[in-house]
Amino acid sequence: MKHKIGNILVAGIAIVGLAALASCAGEKFHVTGSIANAKDSLLYFEHNGLDGFSTVDSVKLDEKGTFSFSGDKVDNPEFYRLRIAGQIINIAIDSTETVDVKATYPQMATDYTVKGSYDNEKIKELALKQIDLQARCQSILAERPGLADSIITVMMNDYKHDVSRNYIFKEPMRAYSYFALFQYIVIGNQAHLIFDPSRDMDDNKVFGAVATSWDTYYPDSKRTQNLHNITIKGMKDERIVKAQNKPVEIKAKELGVVDLPLRDNRGVEHHLTDLKGKVVLLDFHVFAAKGSTEYIMQLRDLYNKYHDRGLEIYMVSLDDNAHFWKEQVANLPWINVYDDSGISQAYTAPAQTVPIIYLIDRGNNIVKNPSQIKNLEQEILKLL
Repeated sequence: MKHKIGNILVAGIAIVGLAALASCAGEKFHVTGSIANAKDSLLYFEHNGLDGFSTVDSVKLDEKGTFSFSGDKVDNPEFYRLRIAGQIINIAIDSTETVDVKATYPQMATDYTVKGSYDNEKIKELALKQIDLQARCQSILAERPGLADSIITVMMNDYKHDVSRNYIFKEPMRAYSYFALFQYIVIGNQAHLIFDPSRDMDDNKVFGAVATSWDTYYPDSKRTQNLHNITIKGMKDERIVKAQNKPVEIKAKELGVVDLPLRDNRGVEHHLTDLKGKVVLLDFHVFAAKGSTEYIMQLRDLYNKYHDRGLEIYMVSLDDNAHFWKEQVANLPWINVYDDSGISQAYTAPAQTVPIIYLIDRGNNIVKNPSQIKNLEQEILKLL
């Protein structure tokens, strides 16, 4: 089995420990509780950040095993863990909540209860599922090493189906859904992401669902940006693989457009070549990308101003999730089509970021490419 954890785990969360943080002037969150049978043990309270773990506080437990930690509030869920040696309890904190934990050492990773937090109840469920998957994988490796790779792949796929369907897609905005994205198992001393968008395009849809929800609820957080970066990279990797496996040959007329026969959200096929006589803003867009909502609002303004004078927008979605795309374009007035064939690479291959914009004159000729457009509205007015 050759899954590699790569940079995603470092940039996301090392699963066996997510927890929480928050920051407004003077406001605090609290993590309190007790750990039985842990007298004289050193309990660490660690922040699980995008750059790895860091110690926030620690305490030497007495016979009662009580502890109390706190931290500053922030505007998005953050992740911490309680740790004694290799035993870990994952904690997510949102705002100024108080989370109460009761555990028994040395099985505190599985033998604990958490009160005061719905997200942390779900994180416990996910952590126990991950521990069970880890144990079953280790058992298969020991008992059937020759078949281990294929069996473990099936087990991981079953796990992903369960977690994505019953946790992530149900509430993608929750802290526990973010937590689930970065779970991993260890095989042969190597960590393997369970959801790995660099290996499986379906995993990228799961990342995209959480990225989109977090963009709505926590639009300016570093974790949201991190999710977008991972999702967009996964989409680029997928398009490269599609291009390698299914090359598309398109011949363009001299000075004319390369046609894009693609279907809209109702299944109707549209062609760029049918728009001769109009000024066309050809736009390649990812609705799951950060800032998409604001960008679409700007395009609405342009469309409302100049559509009656002959402006048409032909927007091609490069989103990985077709269902999500359909929801996003349901009320947009211009032509919206979806590319799942790779045909758009005739236009998008040289570009690095979206949106990618071309301007097409009334003669159906491309007159401005992305690098030539400095002031979009002025360029449109020249063509009208």
